[in-house]
Amino acid sequence: MSATSGAASGTAGRGPRIAVVDYGAGNLVSIEQGLTAVGARVAIARGPDDLAAADGLIVPGVGAAGPAMERLARARLVEPIRAWLAADRPFLGICLGLQLLFEGSDEDGAETLGALPGRTVVLADAPTLPHIGWNQVERTRPHELFDGIADGADFYFVHSYAGALPAADDGAALARTEHGRPFVSAIERGRVLGVQFHPERSGPDGLRVLANFASIVTRTTSGAAAGVPA
Repeated sequence: MSATSGAASGTAGRGPRIAVVDYGAGNLVSIEQGLTAVGARVAIARGPDDLAAADGLIVPGVGAAGPAMERLARARLVEPIRAWLAADRPFLGICLGLQLLFEGSDEDGAETLGALPGRTVVLADAPTLPHIGWNQVERTRPHELFDGIADGADFYFVHSYAGALPAADDGAALARTEHGRPFVSAIERGRVLGVQFHPERSGPDGLRVLANFASIVTRTTSGAAAGVPA
């Protein structure tokens, strides 16, 4: 059985069960293969029932916020994802999936998930748009999502917008990257995590990010099963 077919059926490995949302805006095959390579069991989520057995949730994505929210609404996933975030369950937003965590987007005026204060705004003073290619991710503080990865390591980006946190909530930023003015390239609020770069396209360090997220999911699930805080 191939890695992809095993992951899709949820039978590959004995690791945590991670649902990856399919709403027509993500590099699902690469994400699925990366998670399978680090031992996770992957299910593609196309509706609310697909989240029921999941221990962790990933929302990937490319494109604009408005169409993405419309697709999530048609799949009846908006409120289940908001409930997941409100319960502080392990979550990783990738690229557009991170931007959707904010209250809204200046790209098309869309209202987004509202798990983080602030809005998605165009990259200020950017020398080129979109920002495409490898760039350094400079951490603002340590976090297990980046365990085993050198500070300033390069990751792969494709975007023109990024989330902007208000000053009072700037502590949610895990990392920043410079393309014109510095922008937030990773966030953390409890177990809700997001990265503006694409770990599934970022070589060994990107694979390590996925492995670290899987470890967070495992520890959270084990702690919940034992009845202790994860």
